Amino acid sequence: MNPADEILDIVDENDEVVGQAPRGEATARGLRHRCVFIEARDPEGRIFVHRRTSAKAVFPSYYDMFVGGVVGAGETYGDAALREAGEELGVPGLPRPEPLFKFLYEDGEHRWWSYVHQVRCALPVRPQVEEVAWHAFLSDGELEHRLGDRLWVPDGLEAYHRLRAFRAGRAGRTAGPAA
Repeated sequence: MNPADEILDIVDENDEVVGQAPRGEATARGLRHRCVFIEARDPEGRIFVHRRTSAKAVFPSYYDMFVGGVVGAGETYGDAALREAGEELGVPGLPRPEPLFKFLYEDGEHRWWSYVHQVRCALPVRPQVEEVAWHAFLSDGELEHRLGDRLWVPDGLEAYHRLRAFRAGRAGRTAGPAA
């Protein structure tokens, strides 16, 4: 199936379903939908970082420190996180990602409820070639050092800063169960 044809739940400002639309239409019209972000770390605690392929409809060729994607119609955040992490990392038997918090991402053009998860994955990873053009595992310090010298996906960058605040125990997040 063409990813643009995937049916998504369209949600309101409270993350309640108000309709459905194909992914391509939701993106083109800026309809609010649901996404998952999964921070994947290797057994040494390094973060999976990658560059998106140039064929991606949203933020092509940008760098990201999360794997993830849209939540399909009727799919739970938790199920989407497991599916997306498994697909993008190419790791069989991946444990279910742990839900951390969710927030509403809005940048004027894009709007989606975003649920941030974390997972440890065994090596080697075999990233999905349709999604990932380059990848590496970086320490927290290496990632911080590279934040200023690359084009990072803006929603992932916001999720990253919110995750750091979450871990530091600061406010500025919307927590809830991974439905």
